[in-house]
Amino acid sequence: MKFFWQKGRVTVAIDAFNSEGGLENREIEGKTQGQIIRARFFRHRGAMISMFLLFAIAIFVFSSVGTNLFGINIPGWWKWKITDMPELNQCRAGIVGCPTLSVVPKFLGGAGIHLGQHPFGQDDIGHDYFSLVMRGAQRSILIMLILGGVAGFIGTVVGAISGYFRGFVDATLMRLVDFILIIPFLIPAAVIGYKFGNLGVVTLALFLGIFYWTGLARLVRGEFLSLREREFVDAARVAGAGNRRIIFKHILPNAAGVIIVNVTLLMSSAILLESALSFLGFGVVAPDVSLGLLISQYQDSFTTRPWLFWWPGLFIIVITLTVNFIGDGLRDAFDPRQRRRLGRKEREESQRAVESHRLSAQG
Repeated sequence: MKFFWQKGRVTVAIDAFNSEGGLENREIEGKTQGQIIRARFFRHRGAMISMFLLFAIAIFVFSSVGTNLFGINIPGWWKWKITDMPELNQCRAGIVGCPTLSVVPKFLGGAGIHLGQHPFGQDDIGHDYFSLVMRGAQRSILIMLILGGVAGFIGTVVGAISGYFRGFVDATLMRLVDFILIIPFLIPAAVIGYKFGNLGVVTLALFLGIFYWTGLARLVRGEFLSLREREFVDAARVAGAGNRRIIFKHILPNAAGVIIVNVTLLMSSAILLESALSFLGFGVVAPDVSLGLLISQYQDSFTTRPWLFWWPGLFIIVITLTVNFIGDGLRDAFDPRQRRRLGRKEREESQRAVESHRLSAQG
């Protein structure tokens, strides 16, 4: 198998005796690196389903109860707001606020498929729980995006500078990382949540992101230490490229796979972190709401009204799993050593190619 580079594209001479490798090479022949990565990612079923599901959840939660973006109030399509307190329904003896959601058709003995007035039920004082869960999911998604972006940026910059310059700069930055790592993160996170939780989710996520980048910085440093010794970096340095150009134009694109995959993992763990802080009372505080805060407020109702615990927990699990599956798909797409499993038609095509090559060789 031979590779030829022409105008930034890969041309492959296919070895017919390596049937799976030959089919893989035919798929990447003449494509740029970005096209190859996109093709691998789009073939990952779990990642594609998760990306569609996460996108659908984000649209659903932000459009249902509305949101406020940069001072612009965008109304939602759901009739109840988080401040509305309609009459509290009495569903059975001693139990109030039962969900009105029904998913069992009438021909199966159910009440039919309908949402009702309060599909997720009501809380202790009558608030519509559907609007509270949607608002909490909004806050958790915002924290996930902001915290992941801030921590990803700081970790990438610190790791890149440390791994490229080495020496005194590397020693200084890594000792700072070690100092942050020896402190259990839950302690500074609880202090930050206690001081800034009442200022809103944006402020809370920004301050949490300042202390959440250390693991990514170590990974990026390791990648830069390895990549800075490659031939293409030496060629760029001989050609007169400065340190900034070498870092951002030559090394950073080759380390993008590690960075993107680990940022997705940071984002999924950010939701769990916010949920844990809110559960302990150090995260988002009333009158705002988050999924972790809802679980904390109604943990005592698990035996009598479990739906107050199920719905926010379900959204936490689904959002976290979708982000993790997207990260798995990105990892497989960026890793050139990953080989996908061939389907039946592709195996038959490979066998026909091998047989054709054998017959032509005999002839």
